[in-house]
Amino acid sequence: MNKEKAKGGKRPGSSFVSKKKSSGKPKMGKIFGSRVRFKEVSGGNSSRNSEDRNRRGGNRGGNSSRGRSRKKAVERIDVSKFIKKADVFEEQKPYVPQHTFTDFGFSKVLEDTILRRGFVNPSPIQDGAIPASLKGQDVLGIANTGTGKTAAFLLPIIESFLLNRKQKALILAPTRELALQIEKEFRAFTTREMKLFSVSLVGGAPLGPQRRELERGVQIIIGTPGRVQDMIRRNLVNLQSINHIVLDEVDQMLDMGFVDDITTILKTVPQDTQKYFFSATLEPRINNLIDAYLENPARVLLKQGDTARYVEQNVVRVEKSQNKIDVLCNVLSQEHVSKTIIFAETKRDVQKLHENLESKGFKSGSLHGDKRHGERVRILENFKKNGITILVATDVAARGIDVPDVSHVINYEVPRSYDTYVHRIGRTGRANKQGNALTFI
Repeated sequence: MNKEKAKGGKRPGSSFVSKKKSSGKPKMGKIFGSRVRFKEVSGGNSSRNSEDRNRRGGNRGGNSSRGRSRKKAVERIDVSKFIKKADVFEEQKPYVPQHTFTDFGFSKVLEDTILRRGFVNPSPIQDGAIPASLKGQDVLGIANTGTGKTAAFLLPIIESFLLNRKQKALILAPTRELALQIEKEFRAFTTREMKLFSVSLVGGAPLGPQRRELERGVQIIIGTPGRVQDMIRRNLVNLQSINHIVLDEVDQMLDMGFVDDITTILKTVPQDTQKYFFSATLEPRINNLIDAYLENPARVLLKQGDTARYVEQNVVRVEKSQNKIDVLCNVLSQEHVSKTIIFAETKRDVQKLHENLESKGFKSGSLHGDKRHGERVRILENFKKNGITILVATDVAARGIDVPDVSHVINYEVPRSYDTYVHRIGRTGRANKQGNALTFI
């Protein structure tokens, strides 16, 4: 890692941005070494969100893995898999860290911010990943959501910015909600005197403000693969300037069909770019990326068992003579049902169910790909602060959501695969609290 101190505190300039100015005419843009013709497009709708692109079959060119199948096959799942008693929480010995945050040797201004936020002892993923990152080593972190992965990669990157203001970083996340959470955490660890700047490149938000931030100069880009690729094609992001690249929730990005976007970006950044891969699972597809792009990584493997271990799972049988929405309302009216996420398959199903629940007096919100960026942020914040107690969502819209104290997850329809089911019910049963999952059949 470069230890040379940065001078001055001005915006870092536009090294992320191509120096050629747009004429507004169709032009030849160099994308990853090949020349293609494209037109400048104005407005905020040119980059479809990942949910829409998955459903519509991927990129226009048809070469993406997202375009191979318009409809996912439905897996036959034995109903007995939806019925399981939650394990009793066992008292575990507290983790004894090898370091404290003051041991890592961060710059004083960053150390002061860390201590001011109440961080004293690192979590296991932070304890293992931060020292390797500060040495400039690639990092592979496998751990459950909510274990402190964000700080594990943000803090070393911020330190690199403080030592060398010319450093640049790109963080890729599967959903806009997760990208915004990461940027919020970045801003919580930085102060005005650091003069560090960031931008979130996410679909559903207007292009104009994002473009202006890039042109003014930022140290760090945090975005979803689709919108980042869009900005690359517009010559607004120069991958050759990247010193650090983070893939957060790699398994989710692969599940959502971003493999082509990810591999293209990884092939294009400089070979000596420091890389950080974080994931909740380690599977063959991820191993392929590790073998191809990580160089002698520090492996911090902390995945602990089944994420659904402490979730009480059961089914709700709906007879032909019953009205399904009435059965759902009866479930939601029970005293022990508090903060609840309900999953439905399509955007239309989600919106209709949300409207039905609101008409019956429930405090409900909906989250799906047709929601505008600002509306999605507002609904999610309202759910976190208990302004609404029910969130109806599609699978893609709910990925990356980390909301505490969700008492119930309800599958209003049987999920298309068991993996999807496990992802869904992992939204509850967190932080040493029992969760509950109900599947309507």
